[in-house]
Amino acid sequence: MKTTRLTVSEAIANFLAAQKVERDGQIDRLFGCGFAIFGHGNVTCLGQQLNRIQDVIPLWRGQNEQSMAMAAVAYAKANRRERIGIATTSIGPGATNMITAAGIAHTNRLPLLMLAGDAHTSRLPDPVLQQVEHPHQPGLSVNDAFKPVTRYWDRITHPAQIIQSLPAAVATLLDPANCGPVLISLPQDVQGLVYDYPEALFEERVHRIRRPEADSRSIDEAIALLKKAERPLILAGGGVHYSKANERLADFAVRHRIPVVETIAGRASLLQSHPCNAGPVGVTGSDSANALAHDCDLLMAVGTRLQDFTTGSWSLFRHPDLAMVSLNVAPTDAHKHRALAVVGDARHSLARLDDALGDWQADAAWLDSAQAVAAEWKALCARRGEITPGQVASYAQVVAAVNAVQQPGDTVLTAAGGLPAELNMNWQSRQLGKFDIEFGYSCMGYEIAGGWGAKIANPDSDVVVLVGDGSYMMLNSDIYSSVLTGHKMIVVVCDNAGYAVIDKLQNNSGNPSFNNMLADCRSQADELVRVDFLQHARAQGAHGEHLGDIADFRAAYERAQESPRTYVIVVDIDPTKWSSCDCWWDVGLPQQVPDGVDAERVAAMDAGRVHQRRGI
Repeated sequence: MKTTRLTVSEAIANFLAAQKVERDGQIDRLFGCGFAIFGHGNVTCLGQQLNRIQDVIPLWRGQNEQSMAMAAVAYAKANRRERIGIATTSIGPGATNMITAAGIAHTNRLPLLMLAGDAHTSRLPDPVLQQVEHPHQPGLSVNDAFKPVTRYWDRITHPAQIIQSLPAAVATLLDPANCGPVLISLPQDVQGLVYDYPEALFEERVHRIRRPEADSRSIDEAIALLKKAERPLILAGGGVHYSKANERLADFAVRHRIPVVETIAGRASLLQSHPCNAGPVGVTGSDSANALAHDCDLLMAVGTRLQDFTTGSWSLFRHPDLAMVSLNVAPTDAHKHRALAVVGDARHSLARLDDALGDWQADAAWLDSAQAVAAEWKALCARRGEITPGQVASYAQVVAAVNAVQQPGDTVLTAAGGLPAELNMNWQSRQLGKFDIEFGYSCMGYEIAGGWGAKIANPDSDVVVLVGDGSYMMLNSDIYSSVLTGHKMIVVVCDNAGYAVIDKLQNNSGNPSFNNMLADCRSQADELVRVDFLQHARAQGAHGEHLGDIADFRAAYERAQESPRTYVIVVDIDPTKWSSCDCWWDVGLPQQVPDGVDAERVAAMDAGRVHQRRGI
């Protein structure tokens, strides 16, 4: 066996540079970008080697470890899990800052490779700078805290270990069922150790995403259930995008006359103009999709993990004899709620079902009713987006304004607060994909960081970030990252002076406003001081403007398009104007209502429980 003597860091860099992926017949680098904040735990060895391979894997400097890892997650999502971002940090606080980003990746089934420094394996200099000591477990470090939010975790204590660990990490990152974040913990002294590595480890490797085939018996059983159904409904999840099943789903639905509703992750699986697209479903969905969910007698879930916002905490599907078929590459998701599990790739499974169903079609009246309620929802969205000059804007008006100016290839992105609901409820998809609502982990702060990562993935198109004032305050430094690295975004800051959506939930659950809106927060100050988001963004090098009237949005957006740098448009939002739909959500409510809480409102919020399915 031919070997080459390398340090651990050299070997890691060479291995990463040799990984490629085939997608749609084209060969690309698997690791398309990296993000780093260097410290004593990763700069001297690993940082040196990442610098050496920059022509192969471009490395961008982050301002915050959490946000740069979020950017890597968004990069992977924009590439439909086929290209992956790397994030590397020093030890201690730099490493633990990535835990939230790992939570996002894990929840959303997205790949993320994290390389974090760690304390010396020799323990000779212990306790080292930024090391958290555990007297009764000296081998434990803060990097162990990543274990609940990673799909693969390893600490390298000997140079030979990466021969097995790195290929296993890549296999996890590319596994369609087990895809998620990976943490490789790299003790400082181990990074510089040398070893005679097999040259074969560094040979170019072209990976191809597996498309597992479903068991024939499960296909046959699914066919039998479909043919018995009178009102079948397809629920399209994020797996439709990752399987590249959009075209197959569009054809399947038309051929068999089955309405389609979309989850948040599955939004833009079909064009809004598609005759079977009945809109978004669930707590932040549409009355059209939710009404169909109430009445369907068979639910065919495609590529979804059936989150509570999708199922209305399992109160949406009300047919007493509801049958469920779940097409999913992940067995855990496919078997939920005692569904008939068709475990396999969504695109392949749909093709096999299509062939086996032949000319079978659902009742035309069922699809007609779906089209009628979908038309009502679209008209409602149009009314919500109508603008009266001079009035303080609503979220829905901002969404409609962005929707109107979107060009082919542009991406729209948001994550937390009131914007995910408003974007999901009102967006009209004119292109497939290019739509990112991070609502699995619903992480405040993902928006701007995610926009940076999405822009790196889509350098030739605009990325529009919708962010609330609360999320902006939580994490905004990647405005500067985008300016520093030349990845221009358009950021729309919606300022409603607080955490208005949680204030709404607080009030709807019978509680008075407290600690959410700025005006309702405890303070000893003489006056309420508001943040000047425009000046703050300009201080980070961005251009922008504070929009006085939402009627002027198009002109402001044109100026944003012409700007050579990230452009921030600040819009004041009326915190009392919300979109809504008919759907229940199970939140924790007091069984004994305390004084000061509106008991009638508590009872009203709990009323939907009567429709909740208990695991069946």
